[in-house]
Amino acid sequence: MDLEEAFQVVGEFGRHQKVIDTVLILLQIYMACQSMLIVLVGAVPEYHTEPVTDSSGGDVTQSVTFTDDVNSIVTEWYLVNQQAYKVSLAGSLFFTGVLVGNVLFGPLSDRIGRKPVFLTGMFFELLFAYGSALAPSYELFALSRLLMGMMNGSMALVCFILSQEYVGKSYWALTGTLTNMTFAVGIALFALLGYIRQWRNLATAVNCPGVLLFLFCIVLPESPRWLYSRGRSSQAERVLQAFAVRNGKGRVTLKLRRVLSPAGPDASGPGLFRLATHPVLRCRTLVLMFVCLVYYGLTMNASADRGSRYLSVAMYGLVELPAYPLCIYVINKPWSLLSLLHGCSCSLWWWCFPTSSGLLPEAWELESPA
Repeated sequence: MDLEEAFQVVGEFGRHQKVIDTVLILLQIYMACQSMLIVLVGAVPEYHTEPVTDSSGGDVTQSVTFTDDVNSIVTEWYLVNQQAYKVSLAGSLFFTGVLVGNVLFGPLSDRIGRKPVFLTGMFFELLFAYGSALAPSYELFALSRLLMGMMNGSMALVCFILSQEYVGKSYWALTGTLTNMTFAVGIALFALLGYIRQWRNLATAVNCPGVLLFLFCIVLPESPRWLYSRGRSSQAERVLQAFAVRNGKGRVTLKLRRVLSPAGPDASGPGLFRLATHPVLRCRTLVLMFVCLVYYGLTMNASADRGSRYLSVAMYGLVELPAYPLCIYVINKPWSLLSLLHGCSCSLWWWCFPTSSGLLPEAWELESPA
């Protein structure tokens, strides 16, 4: 039998796969909080500067006084005026790391396996995240954010792939949409954590759920689809048989059709450069890259809102939720129309709520919590 027939036997989305995918989907909350961390830990409070002359009457320096009760990397390392760019730089370094992580570790997971790349990325992201919370200087904080981004990119990519490869193909739209929807929920929940006033405590609190989820992920099996694609049919059969037992199907006998030309470590075939050389894939890749840039640009703009920063962050996550039930329906439909609708919606949002005016109309803006 082929792999899809085997999933029909063991259960395409049985209770065991539901437990596994629940862990992977909940992991999106952790990844969303890490992605949005700079929005709150890089908060810029109201401040004013005064010229100060040294005792000899020579050099004149600027004394910075913060008037808001906000604790952030800005207030700790005085990232204002000529140093203000460092806040945006830290955020850019994180997403640069995400890009590098996707490019490097995605193909690596195809070669050596989903699970080892996923667990390695998650372990080091936790390590670097605690490093950023304890960073004694801005330079070390920025470096840790870059390394976190690399690990986050590798982990997020493989996590999404695993959530698909553990289930039958008829459930791909459901699990994929739930994964992205939970990321949006994570953005909203991050706003609640923002009420932790000390930025180092906030960075530590965001990381703690990841430790618990990492312990759950250690016992996850390797992807049966990846094992099958590499010609390791007997191992794929054992994973699927374990699914059957835990799904209440009992012990079943499976005999997967052998892959005629297993893709070995040195096998040549479609790779990353195919996205650039193939005209159709190149066009789709550029469109999707642009869509992602617009999405994260709008979301990270929550830090620029003049009203309640916490309310703005929550709204940027919650505003996505009504779209996801629609996604489950249209995911297998022609995507060009959906992408066009997405582009028009983003343009309308940008036109109605430019960066200088904030998320909400001025009359609705709330004061930040004390």
